Amino acid sequence: MNIGSHYKLYHFIPWTRKKIYKMLILSTVPTLLFYFLDWKWLAIPWVPVALLGTAAAFISGFKNTQTYNRSWEARQIYGAVINSSRSLGILIKDFIRADDKVQEGLLHKQFIYRHFAWLTALRFQLRETKSWEHVKTKSYNKEYLQYYTVPEWKGNLEEDLKTFLNKEELQYVMSTKNRATQIIALQSAQLRKLNEEGKISNYNYVVLENQFKELYDQQGKCERIKNFPYPRQFSSINLYFTNALCFLLPLGFLGEFSKMTEKFGDQIVWLTIPFSVLLGWVFLVLEQIGESTENPFEGNANDIPITQISRNIEIDLREMLGEKDLPPAIQPVNNIVM
Repeated sequence: MNIGSHYKLYHFIPWTRKKIYKMLILSTVPTLLFYFLDWKWLAIPWVPVALLGTAAAFISGFKNTQTYNRSWEARQIYGAVINSSRSLGILIKDFIRADDKVQEGLLHKQFIYRHFAWLTALRFQLRETKSWEHVKTKSYNKEYLQYYTVPEWKGNLEEDLKTFLNKEELQYVMSTKNRATQIIALQSAQLRKLNEEGKISNYNYVVLENQFKELYDQQGKCERIKNFPYPRQFSSINLYFTNALCFLLPLGFLGEFSKMTEKFGDQIVWLTIPFSVLLGWVFLVLEQIGESTENPFEGNANDIPITQISRNIEIDLREMLGEKDLPPAIQPVNNIVM
């Protein structure tokens, strides 16, 4: 997530420079043919360009709205994860009791540390690369990785979980496919055992189980966004319409500027190039921005900062346990926080 006031031009222009190169070629070639070889037939009326531009603008606006909604929903889900995690910490401290205060503290720590393991496993799962994601496949996205790092790509899940799980639990969790799911299952199993031993009342048991259910619901919502791409049919027509418009733009501008040659001279047609580049760049960048927003967990600079959120939750719950040696908060790098 970018926390600056806006993307700087020295970041944004290089990120979109291939779109500029593309429009330069598409606009320069027909202008050269029109001016030097007298290919007057290249000039077309502006009406079909305007009609196609309207369709392209409509579908681009639709895509950007929907991809933003996906991103905002993901942020709302992780906002719910924050609230549920804090509530879980309070409930564990107040509902799980033991005559031996040392044992009680160990139980609290075990449950809360296991929750840290769940947060860790979930963020590693969400940052796995899918075939439809763009951060590792598009050259302009790969180049932009020089400005930030994705901790889940650099780290090791098993090493991170060692801090929060005992050896037996770690071995079991690492043998499963959906690690986050099984960690909550371990939480529930221990909670049931405490209830059967009479160390937690039936009411408190139900309340805590409902809290784990809430975490499952939030995990499932994250997995839905992660595992279901923005529909390919809408993504495809947006790409086709935009590229078709960019191809026709210079021809339409040639048609318009050629009408002015009697008044301003033949050189007026060279304005086709800057106007086509500018307008085509606008539509191509709209498409690229929608593409960079549609997968909010892929490791893009516009991602939901799940690493930072998980660390903030960890700090809050460690303070509930009375710990003083707290991990540092995740700091932005080049105004980007993951």
